[in-house]
Amino acid sequence: MSISAFGQDQKKTKVFLFAGQSNMDGRGDASKLTKEDLDGLLFAQKHIQFYYKGSVQNTKAPLIMDGALNVTDPWQFVKKKFRLEKCFGPELFFGINLSQAYPNQNFVFIKRSQGGTSLYGAWNAEWSIEKAKRIDEENKPKLFNDFIITVDEQLSKLPSGSYELAGMIWVQGESDSGNKHGSLPSTSYGENLKKLIQKVREHYNLPELPFLMLNVGSNKVVHGMKDAAMSMSNVTLVEKSNDPLNDNYTPTYTHFWKGKPADHYNYTGMKKIGALFFSSYQKNYASFIGK
Repeated sequence: MSISAFGQDQKKTKVFLFAGQSNMDGRGDASKLTKEDLDGLLFAQKHIQFYYKGSVQNTKAPLIMDGALNVTDPWQFVKKKFRLEKCFGPELFFGINLSQAYPNQNFVFIKRSQGGTSLYGAWNAEWSIEKAKRIDEENKPKLFNDFIITVDEQLSKLPSGSYELAGMIWVQGESDSGNKHGSLPSTSYGENLKKLIQKVREHYNLPELPFLMLNVGSNKVVHGMKDAAMSMSNVTLVEKSNDPLNDNYTPTYTHFWKGKPADHYNYTGMKKIGALFFSSYQKNYASFIGK
């Protein structure tokens, strides 16, 4: 598929792609949204269309959202584990901030995510059954291919020449961390990430498409992210912090689920992540939207 190079034409709809595992799915508790948040979302909904495909455990039927930017009604497991009814991912506050910065611009967000999936296996741009088996993901979807198919399907619904891809946001890394499946998933993360970025850019004929990612995962995984950011153009590592005294602090749930911390970013943490993605995009890539 070929998409024209960026023209920064404000009349064209700007398209953002979102992909990753459960923290891209998002577990932020939507019941915590303030009146200010909801007012911002109401404005964003006038300018941002959102398509989201997420997989539900133990069933082949995907979770689908298709409409104005909104919070998610997740499956029962997520509701029970995180003690919530509705939730949201990085796209919500990225979108709220984006629409406020560009109040006369229209956007499309396309998200494909699935919890508990690795870059080495399911998300691998050069997928093989051997790699999938190594990380026990041979029965999971070939997510890179499904991501491309999903994006292509949604873009095909837009009038030809009416849109431009403006960036991709990636939140993934935890499933490649640790040594449960050996060291290869973590030590090869950087190379696998570069291949994913290259394949996306090649598919859309956009060699400079901005790619932003969050520093999640082990030290080896984050090292791979840093290597990709240093060696490739328009690739940015967005750094959160686990330090409550840091401005980039992104807190997680503290309650336990089946004897282990629930983890994942709560309302405050996910709101901050969305804002961090926006501020990083605005600092480095505002020209891809134009004024």
